[in-house]
Amino acid sequence: MVPCDHPGKLADGEDRFGTPMHFLNGRFDIKVSAADTGGALCIIDTLRDRAGGPPLHYHEHQDEWFLVREGSFLFLIGDRFHRAGPGDSIFGPRGEPHAFRCLTAPARLLLVFQPALRIEEFFAGGTRLEQAETAAFDALSLAHGIVNIGPPLRGDEPVEG
Repeated sequence: MVPCDHPGKLADGEDRFGTPMHFLNGRFDIKVSAADTGGALCIIDTLRDRAGGPPLHYHEHQDEWFLVREGSFLFLIGDRFHRAGPGDSIFGPRGEPHAFRCLTAPARLLLVFQPALRIEEFFAGGTRLEQAETAAFDALSLAHGIVNIGPPLRGDEPVEG
């Protein structure tokens, strides 16, 4: 991937490189690439077309921040469940187990990874897999500093307060 040679606008639904990725029940559009920021961060806009989400996991070397743009999501960060709707944000620090589940579709979730490292390669590799709950997915994750430690959320977990 090449760095952006000029600042510019991306339209809603447009990917930075013109090649959106389809992965884990949704479409992933890179808005700001690791190449654009010298590896400092990566911003990905996701459109979820059905319920679901990733397995419980943690990032060894990355923080992850989520902004719900549309729809409803359930998050698990550490040992606490949170429901989130449009405008709500959730922070998942590196090393902290987390997962989320889209509860209503369609839904939109903005993902920010800091530092970016090789997260774009992870998502690109994931598009070639049939499903997330396989040994191949676990190996892909681990190769990119993501450790899968449990199943995806079901959506009926109890939420405090």
